[in-house]
Amino acid sequence: MHNINLLRKELLNKQFFNESILELINNEKWLQIWVPKEYGGLGLNFNEGLKKLLKIAQIDGSLGWFVTLCSGANYFSRNLKPNIAKELFYNKKTCFGGSGMLGGTAEVNGDYYTINGLWHYATGAPYLTHYTLNAKITKQGKEIIDEDGNNVFLSFILDKSQVTPISTWKSMGMVATASHSFEVNNQKINKDYSFIYNNFYSKDLIEKVPFSIFADLTLLVNYIGMANHFLEKSLEIINYQVQIKLKKLIENSTLQIDKYALIIENKLLNNRKISEELENEIHTFGEITVENITKYIIDIYPHLGIKASKINDEINQIFRDYFTATQHKNFRKTI
Repeated sequence: MHNINLLRKELLNKQFFNESILELINNEKWLQIWVPKEYGGLGLNFNEGLKKLLKIAQIDGSLGWFVTLCSGANYFSRNLKPNIAKELFYNKKTCFGGSGMLGGTAEVNGDYYTINGLWHYATGAPYLTHYTLNAKITKQGKEIIDEDGNNVFLSFILDKSQVTPISTWKSMGMVATASHSFEVNNQKINKDYSFIYNNFYSKDLIEKVPFSIFADLTLLVNYIGMANHFLEKSLEIINYQVQIKLKKLIENSTLQIDKYALIIENKLLNNRKISEELENEIHTFGEITVENITKYIIDIYPHLGIKASKINDEINQIFRDYFTATQHKNFRKTI
């Protein structure tokens, strides 16, 4: 790992990632964590990838979140036809990102779709080479409905030249993720640049990991990484009994994530099904872990003094980043 303190200094209170940070990300292939080796990616297994993401999140919240979400989007390389995936990922700078929401329409006409719509929260919008989105399929202006009465939709990959970013990201934290909205107006897309998220052309174990588990654990390591960063910096200011509890929680949660990843990989190697009970257990574990991390950080923060309130101080940025991240729907409990 690179000099963490120098990286943190370079990232402190930045509105955007500078060229040296982007060069580091590309040279280390951090966005290619889940891209198959045959396409030039790292092709890491689940456990290896989670450990990598946790270390990156511990450097800086925005950096970890961007790498997690956009390496997660690059995972869609596995859903694309191999010739398209190889064409796109021949360039190590290829960076997918976008929105998981169903925010627009795709009018079908032969082998092409015409895309229109507005989507929100595209993590890393200024750094993307391609945008991913979900759109309802229409024909002659009418929405296509399946036999169960649901809208038929597809996912699409659009070159950044076909997309208009809209500067809407004004959050208190995770500033450098620049998670802006984007709009698409009458853009024609060949069907080869559409995909179905659970249909794969590659044949690695990682594709068999249920999406809910993949999403939960890749995000959870970000919360743990930021919590570890907060703990480290808070110990430079005070010694407080709750820090011991936070340290133990971080250690135990990290070990449990390793266990879950290995259990899942072992089941998949042996062609055993991942049960719904295990999916629910992992999600509940994530909710409880984030809830407890949040409780400990809130307890520690008031004891840090005026230093922690200064927006140009690292501990303040970690605090803002963490509580911005907690607004993500995965582990945000509803009332």
